[in-house]
Amino acid sequence: MKDQGSGRARVMDDLAGMAGGAFSVLTGIRAEIEAIAKAQAEAIIRRLDLVRREELDAAMDVARRAREQAEDLAARVAALETRSTPKSGGKSSSNT
Repeated sequence: MKDQGSGRARVMDDLAGMAGGAFSVLTGIRAEIEAIAKAQAEAIIRRLDLVRREELDAAMDVARRAREQAEDLAARVAALETRSTPKSGGKSSSNT
């Protein structure tokens, strides 16, 4: 009977070892699948000519600053035009 108990223990040890090995294999397979999926996603993004969020944010910031500068320049031009146009109904240039 003692041999039967040690036989069961050895079978359980073998099963535990197999389960641990299977877990290691599955973990490796999962990591490999994730790497392949990431590579495929990046390839698709490159093919579709998409941009990353950081690049889009930088471009939006440049566009915002350009719009602000254009608005400032438009205001300056309007102010200069207002000063350079003669005012109607004012004093006449000839004093006789």
